[in-house]
Amino acid sequence: MSLFVPKFDETVIVRDADAEVLGGDPTGVKLLADSSASGGALSTVRVTLAEGADGARPHVHHNSAEMFYLLDGAAEVLSGDDVVTAERGDLIIVPPDRPHAFAAAPGATADLLIVIAPGVERFEYFRHLQRIRLGELTPESLLEVQERYDNHFLKSEAWDTRRG
Repeated sequence: MSLFVPKFDETVIVRDADAEVLGGDPTGVKLLADSSASGGALSTVRVTLAEGADGARPHVHHNSAEMFYLLDGAAEVLSGDDVVTAERGDLIIVPPDRPHAFAAAPGATADLLIVIAPGVERFEYFRHLQRIRLGELTPESLLEVQERYDNHFLKSEAWDTRRG
């Protein structure tokens, strides 16, 4: 096991009013701190999901763990072959190479703080998703940037069955 020591000298402060927001209803993403801001320590975003809305389809990160903290509401989170429902105040950490996905639970909204550690430059990934939502890029264009963002999509029978 190797020890990763991030390299940055200044405290990172992101004011709510200054954070870039992408999307809206049914899915909003507030970009908080990218990997470059924290010397590679982490990347963090806040995701708000309308009632029953999908957040991210099944995928893995080979080089980072992902943490989901439920600020409010309820979310379904895939971890491996298990789909668990997390509620306000719950924390889920998915290790590298473990399939995962998330969505607002049926009949509920969800407000999640998501942290990836060590960090990956992810803000451009979320901007890419926004361009797909706006019809400027195709959904298939995500396949071309999987390596860059360490975001590798896959199929999950457990997720498909639960989210059907």
